[in-house]
Amino acid sequence: MDVIDLPLNGREDRDGLRVFLGAVRQSAEEDEHDKLASITLLVRKVDPLAVLDSIYEADAAHFYLENRAADKAIAGAEAVDAFVAEGPDRFARLRAFAEERRQHTVAIGELSHPHAGPLFFTGVGFEEENSGEAAFPPAWCFVPQWQVTACGDGALAVANARIEPGQDTEPLVERIWAAHGRFIQLAYDAPPAAPVYHILKEEEVGPAGAFEKNVKVALERIADGCYEKIVLARAVDLTFDNPCSPLRILGRMRADYGNCHCFSLQSEEGTSFIGATPEQLVAVRDGRFTTEAIAGSAPRSEDPAADRRLGEELLGSDKDRREHRHVVESILRRLKQAGATAEAPQTPELLRLANVQHLRTPLSGPLPPGVHLLDFAAALHPTPAVGGTPRGAALPDVSALEPFPRGLFAGLVGCFDAHGNGEFAVGLRSALVRRNTARLYAGAGIVAGSEPAREQAETTLKMRALLDCIRGAAG
Repeated sequence: MDVIDLPLNGREDRDGLRVFLGAVRQSAEEDEHDKLASITLLVRKVDPLAVLDSIYEADAAHFYLENRAADKAIAGAEAVDAFVAEGPDRFARLRAFAEERRQHTVAIGELSHPHAGPLFFTGVGFEEENSGEAAFPPAWCFVPQWQVTACGDGALAVANARIEPGQDTEPLVERIWAAHGRFIQLAYDAPPAAPVYHILKEEEVGPAGAFEKNVKVALERIADGCYEKIVLARAVDLTFDNPCSPLRILGRMRADYGNCHCFSLQSEEGTSFIGATPEQLVAVRDGRFTTEAIAGSAPRSEDPAADRRLGEELLGSDKDRREHRHVVESILRRLKQAGATAEAPQTPELLRLANVQHLRTPLSGPLPPGVHLLDFAAALHPTPAVGGTPRGAALPDVSALEPFPRGLFAGLVGCFDAHGNGEFAVGLRSALVRRNTARLYAGAGIVAGSEPAREQAETTLKMRALLDCIRGAAG
């Protein structure tokens, strides 16, 4: 990535913008290759979700990821470049695309901040191949025209533009300048209130009783030694009385689940994948990586004594501790295959969410030389927490037993910069939203000792988190 040392003095420096874009065009002409021009400005503090809501278009790509507990939020919209991949090498192909774009990027502005410059917003499905039924491809990555990141007491606003050799850049100057003018004049403190809509129909995907029957089949396979664990999911289709606003639902989700990773990824066809997941697959920042194992669940209680007892029972549950240990050991093996060594506590802790609690083990370590965030993602995805173990034995039964393609459910949603810093969250507690319909997903880990009725209840509990937000967003 080339950096041009040309000052941009906020709203007075329209001529500086013109000079910069002209220099990028000249670079494109010299290399005979299109260039990505990226402008990063430090601006006053705004709410990235409110910014995204204000420019929301039903048929434009967008991305949102926030963790309020960690005080971070990022949004982007409208693709200037995009890439699609499938197959077992999809992560490697995403990395190659990002590297090619990085080599032909010319940047200016406040580039010392995290999330400065162009970001690569990414969604990776659970399945490697395109089933033809999924709403998103197996891997999709795009660079946005506009992105904004909460940054301490301020925010980073980034404009990206693709410039061809010989292109007239004056229209770009006017468009970027006009967008900057709107940005500094409007207040983006919070998204508007959600519209009122009602659920007209709620229908399980697949035959009646299929989930419990599938759990019984899985338990037989486990008893036969086919695998140690498998994760099976349910899906429920909802129909509303008018078009559903994914960002308004997300506004309610982040209020109720501030310690989760709230996300929205929308395709250019207008389908949104939204959710509030407790699980981060992996993050890379400042030469270190972090990941976590989350497996084993119990409900919450409004009564403090009962809630404490439920947590203690989860910590002492042989079934849940075995399920959790499968995930920890698998993650450690896969990190080792990627050349990484992780530090991890010996015993799990409790991760308490609004309506459910889990066993959690954090892991971290130094970033090995030459290893990219996408390399970690390729090694770790899918974890036993969403697929099973051994992975090669369990995954075929996931596809064979579930009556729907998972798509981005239990897949990855995240972003990374030109230097490989970034993060991926696992697409759990999620829904696929399009116009006046939504498909809700939830899964449960099946191991020896699992009970079909209890696993059904667990998926219902997990699904309720999103269902309550949808109902709450109506008023």
